[in-house]
Formats: sequence, C-alpha cells, structure tokens
Amino acid sequence: MENIKKNKILIVEDEPAMIRALTDNLESEGFEVLKARDGVEGLTMASAHHPDIILLDILMPIMDGLTMMQKLRNQDVWGKKVPIILLTNLSPDEDRIMRRITADEPAYYLVKTEWKLSDVIDKIKERLGRV
Repeated sequence: MENIKKNKILIVEDEPAMIRALTDNLESEGFEVLKARDGVEGLTMASAHHPDIILLDILMPIMDGLTMMQKLRNQDVWGKKVPIILLTNLSPDEDRIMRRITADEPAYYLVKTEWKLSDVIDKIKERLGRV
C-alpha cells in the first residue's frame, strides 16, 4: 500500500457554516484540514503545523486576516513563501487591500459572493500543483 502524504490546508475563518462546507469538500478531495476561528489562533496553528496552503478570511475578530498574513510573512522563511488564498466579502478595489495582497505574495484573492466551493478547490489544486 502506497503511503501518500496528504496536503495540509489551514482554514482561518470565523463563520461556522463556511468552515463546515470547506472542511467537508476539502476532506472529500483527500486534503488534511486544520481549522482556526481567528487570526491569533490561525497564526499559532500555521506556525506549529506549517500547512501547504492557507485559506484566510480577512474580516475576523481578535486579529483580522491581513494582520495575520503580515505577521506570518515577517515570521520566517516558510511564512514568507506559504501560499495564502484570501476569502472575503470585501471588494479588492479598496486600495489598502490590493496593496497588502501584492506586497504579501504569494497571496490570491477570492470574493465570497463570486465563487463556488469547486472554484476554491480548483484554485487550491492549481497552487499546489495538483491540477
């Protein structure tokens, strides 16, 4: 029997329904899923487990996603390079958000109202080279 390493995905999201939907779909695709409900918990989980990719909400309590991403990028070599997909209801037209996304590459942006779960899974597979 082959021992295939599962790609590890960290979901940092404060909406329970969104966490459930993403977790169910990602696990059915064969991913290992870690979950955090705010940026502080997300930063701790990311540092401890070094996921292959992070799905990160921007608007969250305690620490928002952009702050978490900045802290992660300043933390170490792994933190500078880990791909992050930002999931949010905010429009990327806002200058502050676009500046942060381009400064903190590799980061990608998906507006929640404009995608389906299959789009998120496709983007994850693309970023991890599993297309």
